Amino acid sequence: MTYRILAVCTGNICRSPMAEYAVREALEHAGLSDRVDVASVGTTGEEVGRPIDPRAGALLRTHGIDASAHRARQMGAKEILQADLVLALDHDHVAPVQRVVGEENPERLAMVRDFAPEPVADTGIRDPWWGDEGDFQIAWEQITEATAGILAHVRGELERAQAPGARR
Repeated sequence: MTYRILAVCTGNICRSPMAEYAVREALEHAGLSDRVDVASVGTTGEEVGRPIDPRAGALLRTHGIDASAHRARQMGAKEILQADLVLALDHDHVAPVQRVVGEENPERLAMVRDFAPEPVADTGIRDPWWGDEGDFQIAWEQITEATAGILAHVRGELERAQAPGARR
């Protein structure tokens, strides 16, 4: 079984690729990268084909992550429906995903910060594109704060899928 995670933001050049690479890195360190695929998309097509925002790319490089191959993509129904977990980066990304997912499997959609170690008052991660490097750092901290919780969730899902009588 391959578990699929899809991070979603607006243009797929800042927050969702930062989440994609952070989660992928955490999965590699946990020894789960061979069982989990991680990707990212945007709710709009305005950035399709563009590379990661230079500020986000620079921040990732400071953490030893090379995102130079990233190209923005727009979400499609097939990819959303194939995902086991769709991670929305902000509140305005929820409705476009829900329109695709519909009423079935509402547990497949979550906010990244739903996985923070302590409950947070606002689960949204604001778009750093409008700000400066400090705003990218804040987004990165909010994303990486949640990665341990995302990992725990994925481990649980993988264990459930392997349990006798489990259905996929």
